[in-house]
Amino acid sequence: MKTLTLSAFALALTLPSLPALGSDMPQDDTSRKDALTLWGVQFEELEYRYSDDDEELGVWNGDAFYGTDELKFRWQSKGEYAIEEEAYEKLENQLLLQTPVSDFFDAKAGVRFDTPEGPDRTYGVLGLTGLAPHWFEVDASLYVSDEGDTSAEFDAEYELLFTNHLILSAALDATVAFSEDREIGVGKGLVSTETGLRLSYDLIDRSFSPYLGVVHERKYGDTADLARAEGAGTEDWFAVIGARVSF
Repeated sequence: MKTLTLSAFALALTLPSLPALGSDMPQDDTSRKDALTLWGVQFEELEYRYSDDDEELGVWNGDAFYGTDELKFRWQSKGEYAIEEEAYEKLENQLLLQTPVSDFFDAKAGVRFDTPEGPDRTYGVLGLTGLAPHWFEVDASLYVSDEGDTSAEFDAEYELLFTNHLILSAALDATVAFSEDREIGVGKGLVSTETGLRLSYDLIDRSFSPYLGVVHERKYGDTADLARAEGAGTEDWFAVIGARVSF
């Protein structure tokens, strides 16, 4: 019994010195956290739209990412599918690399592949995305097409929390062209805006949030003139029903 007590006492004296045995190892796990590989898929918009002139659309806006906090690979996809015509009105995919440039903003660069009505287009992409003051989520991109045309897109979103689960989201998307591309119906100047209000309810910890809302789309200037020349409209209102999904 006496021998056991002395052995336990000796072991207790050696325990404080044990961390010194690992002095060659990091004293915190910061570097290991930075090296963690992350991945995910999310859809900010996955919805059905019904317009004031009886047009029906299936719409999505989502992305998948893979990488670390310091460098991520992202695949962004946006599209509008005309249900009655069984054809895509818009189909856009971007392959991007994204890295932090400040505490709240990331820089991004890559390529964009567009399949609008008319010829396909490929663009180089350079932009910033992040959280602006007053908690506005913003995304700004500059595009240069394979035809040499340049344009820019600015997206902003703000969320108003009525409760921890009931959220009103206001969104604005605006596109400006610095040169015209008549083959795809884009004129110089302000091309279009899309504004929306969506009231969502978080059912599963923000990984599934159904919503109802309203969306307004409008074309401007030379782009509106090109649309009228083709017999198309320049303004639409949509009622929307959909869900935000992430996993």
